[in-house]
Amino acid sequence: MFGMIFQFQKACVGRWRLLRNYYRELFRSERERRGIKLLREWLSAEQLAQFEKHECFEVTGCQSGKRYRIRYGTAANVYELDQYGHPKFGWCFVPNEPLVPGDVMLAQKIALETDELRALAVAKSFRPIWTD
Repeated sequence: MFGMIFQFQKACVGRWRLLRNYYRELFRSERERRGIKLLREWLSAEQLAQFEKHECFEVTGCQSGKRYRIRYGTAANVYELDQYGHPKFGWCFVPNEPLVPGDVMLAQKIALETDELRALAVAKSFRPIWTD
């Protein structure tokens, strides 16, 4: 009985994600589309697969080797992960100018992969409110 409920729930979540992505893409501005296109060009194959499936991707900090998950968004969307891949801390750091999500996520990726400690020095930490 619980197996059937779990399968039904999983199917519903999958359909909801498809529908959400369809409408999000339908109403996305041209600037947002270009930002996402540029982000996709900079992602590794593994990161691109993560982004396509979950609208987030993981990066490794260049100095500490810590793992971070960057979720779709423009603020409070970077999470430091523990050894099990669960959010441990949240970090908020964004460019000085208002940018679309794809551009912000690309800036965050580059910052963590090239100068992690300086990026975190200006970041505000927060407690993650979601879990996997």
